[in-house]
Amino acid sequence: MAGLLAEGGHDEVLFVGTPDGPEARLVPEAGVAFAAVASAGFDRGNPLTLMTSGIRVLTSVVAAWKVLRRFHPDAVVGFGGYVSLPVGIAAFLSRTPLVLHEQNSVPGLANRVLSRCAREVGVTYENSIKHLKHPNRATLTGNPVRPAILSATRASGREALDLDPAATVVLVFGGSRGARHLNEALARLWPVLAAEPELQVVHVAGTMDAAAVAEAMAQALDDPSHRYRLYEYVSAMGEAIAAADVVVARAGATSIAEITAIGRAAVLVPYPFATDDHQTLNARAVAAGGGAMVVPDDQLEMDAFESAVMSLVRDRARRETMAAASAALGRRDAGERLVEMIRRAAAPRR
Repeated sequence: MAGLLAEGGHDEVLFVGTPDGPEARLVPEAGVAFAAVASAGFDRGNPLTLMTSGIRVLTSVVAAWKVLRRFHPDAVVGFGGYVSLPVGIAAFLSRTPLVLHEQNSVPGLANRVLSRCAREVGVTYENSIKHLKHPNRATLTGNPVRPAILSATRASGREALDLDPAATVVLVFGGSRGARHLNEALARLWPVLAAEPELQVVHVAGTMDAAAVAEAMAQALDDPSHRYRLYEYVSAMGEAIAAADVVVARAGATSIAEITAIGRAAVLVPYPFATDDHQTLNARAVAAGGGAMVVPDDQLEMDAFESAVMSLVRDRARRETMAAASAALGRRDAGERLVEMIRRAAAPRR
């Protein structure tokens, strides 16, 4: 988003995040100005944390107010993270236009609260509009993805990962931290996958589980360098998704946005403990559009998982139809749509 706003040299962007989060390192590395505001969530199961969290929010609002006074923004954009709430409140108090974006099917607490005072809200799923205070201010934009995702191709992805151009490729990943249950399910499924000719598997297991997965797979692999590739982390996920014929993944908003922007058949396994079960709703929205099959996490040990994955591996026509449906769901212009909203909100102050 910062890159799109900065195109042409007319817009200046300040990213506000937590001082101890990954953004404190990643944002400056990307060449974007960064300001830190301490913020944290609260345990909904423990009412006692509401009081202490309220005090933290007030402190964070004061800190955010000071940031806004120094930067004098024409608009503030919130994406629903912990820091969005105090910055959004500070925007309201300083009468700075506020724009929100909601990635998931069910808006999080910050966006639900801030939607009361936002000028406009961009949403990824139409279903989330009904949860907002002012549905008439919502616009279906889709979920922005990085330009590197949009430029990835099957050929460039297979070259980057040294994959056979003619192979059927299955990509498995669980997000930035991996997904242990999904990793274990793939290890159990490997003998069935290995029996398929011309099949290669790219497995992004996550930094916490990669060593355990490598140990579990070592005894089962005859030719690990060719048929099965294990990675802790892949920075160029666009290339990995583009290289695949079938993607097996959790149903986080970013993962789905990238899969559909590229257009790949998917088996989605929602994380069962996501807030308000939003990953299940995300996955169902893609499945309803014909772009994915959904397997609940508690069915990973059952036949449902094997059936879903292997039906796509073995049926090229089916996965190509599903890939086309996925691409139709993807909104490659989501970033541009959101930038238009931001500039529209900022226009009166410029």
